[in-house]
Amino acid sequence: MVTSRLSLKLSGPLLRWYDTARRDLPWRTSDGSPPPAYHVLVSEAMLQQTQVATVIPYFHRFISSFPTIHALAGADEQDVLRLWQGLGYYSRARNLRNTAIVICEVYGGVVPRDVSALLTLPGVGRYTAGAIASLAYDVPAPIVDGNVIRVLCRLEAITDDPKERETVQRLWDIAAQVVPKKRAGDFNSAMMELGATVCTPRNPSCLICPVRGICRAFETQQQQTIPKPKVTRVTPIVERWVMCIRRADGAWLVERRPLKGRWAGLWQFVTFDARPSNFPTDAITVRHALTHRRYVFNAAVFDVSDASLPEPRHGITREWKTPDQMQAVAFSRPHLIIRNRLID
Repeated sequence: MVTSRLSLKLSGPLLRWYDTARRDLPWRTSDGSPPPAYHVLVSEAMLQQTQVATVIPYFHRFISSFPTIHALAGADEQDVLRLWQGLGYYSRARNLRNTAIVICEVYGGVVPRDVSALLTLPGVGRYTAGAIASLAYDVPAPIVDGNVIRVLCRLEAITDDPKERETVQRLWDIAAQVVPKKRAGDFNSAMMELGATVCTPRNPSCLICPVRGICRAFETQQQQTIPKPKVTRVTPIVERWVMCIRRADGAWLVERRPLKGRWAGLWQFVTFDARPSNFPTDAITVRHALTHRRYVFNAAVFDVSDASLPEPRHGITREWKTPDQMQAVAFSRPHLIIRNRLID
């Protein structure tokens, strides 16, 4: 049970600070009114495991191409993925499009405001449902993301591991108790803003924090050790060899990955797990890190006469595409970098 100290004393100073310190972000309105629910839906999908600065240009391009939820629902999946390429975690883009289809078919194109209804949409979890309900409709729904976890842990001096199930549930309980009935969306935005700009993971700016007077971590000088630091794990390195095969007429042989698994349905150049015998030593190297592994892609250009290829693995299809045709489909980020460095 959260203390009355936090329930009663948090929202006032936090909202006053937010009114003057809020960042100008494209999914927010300039006058502080609730943003369109569609914009919240798109921005929250993009912001999952991605920094705000990275998302901003993607959001602008995405809304420009799909200005309404009906436009997104009617879009070709490859067009959606092409605008998403470089953001990673492509299941988010597929889920976003599928969610738009469901909203148009079931809810007449209106994003639902009820959290339980939002939770039935593809890819919408507890956090995203709470964000849409509160930010777009001012429903007093709690949210708990990485920034909010850090703020709440420090305010309550929670030293338990925030990844543990019991701690996660405790944080959701606290968030539900502190979110006010009025200006719930601004409050949730302020909590995230505070974590992103003031209550940062390292070297938090406690002296300018609007709620340091009720922060138990600040009071006990534990802000540098709360939340409990993550355990650093060694991620394995996976090496791949990429043959960029060019035909005399300027077309390139590319593969579409299987519709399930990593980089599902995206395009790439012909890729092998083991080094081909005729692979040159002067290949370019592209490194790419995922959550649980790191990749090293070695890439080189081949004329079609120099490339002897086995049949593609199950689920992979190959096509010859011109550079213009390749621009119209979505490549995984490592292969997009390879394309830009070796071809464009």
